Amino acid sequence: MGGTMTIPPAVVFSRLAFGPRPAEPDAASGRPDWLARWLDRQLSPDLSPDGHDDPEVERRLAAAKLRIRYPAGDGWEAVDEDRPLACLGQPIEALWPLAANRPAVAGPERQRPRLEVAAATLIRAVHSRWQLREVLVDFWHNHFNVNAAGEPAVAAALPVYDRDVIRRHALGNFRAFLEAVATSSAMQVYLNNRSSRAGAANENYARELFELHGLGRDAYLNALYNRWRDVPGALRGAPDGYIDQDVYEAARAFTGWTLEDGAGLGGDARLPVTGRFTYVEGWHDNYQKRVLGREFDPFQSPMDDGRRVLDLVADHPATARNLCTALCRRLVADDPPAGLVALAARVWTESRSKPDQIARVVRAIALSPDFARIRDAKVKRPLELVASFACGAGIDLVPTNALLGELDGSGQRLFGWPAPVGHPDRMESWLGAAAMRRRWALLLGLAENRWETGAIDLAARFPAPLPAAAAVDRWQGLLHGDEPEPATTAAILTGMGLAADAMLTPGTKAGDDRLRRVAAFVAMAPRFNQR
Repeated sequence: MGGTMTIPPAVVFSRLAFGPRPAEPDAASGRPDWLARWLDRQLSPDLSPDGHDDPEVERRLAAAKLRIRYPAGDGWEAVDEDRPLACLGQPIEALWPLAANRPAVAGPERQRPRLEVAAATLIRAVHSRWQLREVLVDFWHNHFNVNAAGEPAVAAALPVYDRDVIRRHALGNFRAFLEAVATSSAMQVYLNNRSSRAGAANENYARELFELHGLGRDAYLNALYNRWRDVPGALRGAPDGYIDQDVYEAARAFTGWTLEDGAGLGGDARLPVTGRFTYVEGWHDNYQKRVLGREFDPFQSPMDDGRRVLDLVADHPATARNLCTALCRRLVADDPPAGLVALAARVWTESRSKPDQIARVVRAIALSPDFARIRDAKVKRPLELVASFACGAGIDLVPTNALLGELDGSGQRLFGWPAPVGHPDRMESWLGAAAMRRRWALLLGLAENRWETGAIDLAARFPAPLPAAAAVDRWQGLLHGDEPEPATTAAILTGMGLAADAMLTPGTKAGDDRLRRVAAFVAMAPRFNQR
């Protein structure tokens, strides 16, 4: 634990938050235990019973608007208006008509829920005082990825998925989280389990439950064994990993887990059309099963087969390793030390019955010597880049359609990654030439307020004229939270054609333009891009 005494606040807030937090009293206290105290608060956020944020974020969410525009069509009038984020608090029953397209509506209406959740994500990343929760919400959205950009029914379900599944469980118990995901409308649609029936089980959800959500790809042993009894440990009910037979049997366990989407039940009977999760006994395969070396007796109580699969997945040692590796990769390094993963996995296993299991694991990672020791081992993805720049530059960020479009083009299309694996979480995926150009364009556009997201408050940071070199140094301090690097200062001055002693005067067009561009160039330097 001693490593936590020397870790700079700037490093903590670049990993466990979306950017610098100069007003954090714990960091400013100078106490050696400031990080532990900050974690205590961040991992037990003071949320309302329905999971709402602090009042300031709620105010910003209520005030936010996005443009929606489309021509008249078959059954609808033309629309061109700024509209509040009205989908965020809606129940699935109110949103599901967009999935069913009854009555028929224009395409932008069906994608509206995704854009609203993306806008709310930006607001929370910049303005929420519960920063660590927001970091983990982003992590879990990628871990339990659904593609709302590619499927209107997933888009319709996304506000509920974000609010009642991901946010509600982001710091909680993983077993409870698994069931919330499995029964969510978004995942039921995305991985096709709502159409899974006895005799025609759809294996998509079961496969991703094992491969991504739970045990992980390293535990897939089908290349070595093709019979369940040959897997080491299987005969005593504790197999080292899983094979295709486990996937097929688990898929049978989840038959009948579906949605109220109007599907026929036989004769004139049909399910309601609400989008809510439901269980249809007549669609369930009630015969015996065998999953991960465990026998399932036939004709169990409703949903017991699927719940038992979730129990086995949540409790498997490979799940602890897979999830803890992913958390360490997100919070520490692309290739986290084996000892850190083992530490996290031990806490994960010891806490598996605790309601705050995930929070306990994150705390252990953040207070570990490896967390304090390892530096410059991650790179910010575009969402982190935008949010941290807004925080450091003092932009009172307001999301706009144009900014969301730029984020989409940057490679991080929020809630629109097509594959179940979610956005990449390794540096090489974000450091190609094209990706770097988009990153720089994002920073310069924010600095110059090209997308009407909010201007930098230059007057608060530069109340008087100052030499160009001093301006670059000041921006480095504001954005990096550390001492300026002379090489960075020299490179920016040379690139801008400025003498070190050239005076920049705030309040003038030339002075303000240069100060904004200096901010963007400082943020383009490697140090700001690292986590």
